[in-house]
Amino acid sequence: MDKTRPPESFGAFKPVNHVVIAFPSEEALEAALQDLRREGVEAEQVARYRPEEMMAQADRELHEASPVAAVGQELNLVRAHRELAQAGHHFLVVPAKGSEDAGRVARIAREHGATRAQRYGRMIIEELIEVGEGLPQVAESPARGLDAQTRSGEERTPSPSSVPRR
Repeated sequence: MDKTRPPESFGAFKPVNHVVIAFPSEEALEAALQDLRREGVEAEQVARYRPEEMMAQADRELHEASPVAAVGQELNLVRAHRELAQAGHHFLVVPAKGSEDAGRVARIAREHGATRAQRYGRMIIEELIEVGEGLPQVAESPARGLDAQTRSGEERTPSPSSVPRR
């Protein structure tokens, strides 16, 4: 993937058939990248983002994205990626055309302490690393954002009393 021209949908980052992984440190990212290479993922297929690169990309997208991009969760994920980058996370964007590839990438991401891993499909974005603490998931929307119990959003788990009831 060429990160100088990231894949977008209506101005929001949407790398279809890729997994976006957030790592809490550059060391964790490097270790995962070595394992991915051992699994046959070629270096030129992977895009790496330092925290400041992801923040700059997110800022640009939040400013320039079409209002149509707010219909799905893409802009909420851009906001979540920005918050993770602001907290110092490093990112990998890895190709994963099928479920088997995505499962292999997710396993390696988990083994190296990834905070988040999302597989971007044409119609859905799938969380590959379980997050939260077993609270019931609340409805997500463009206005409400991502479910607050996940480690995206505000990067903290709310108390059960702060989770909206359905």
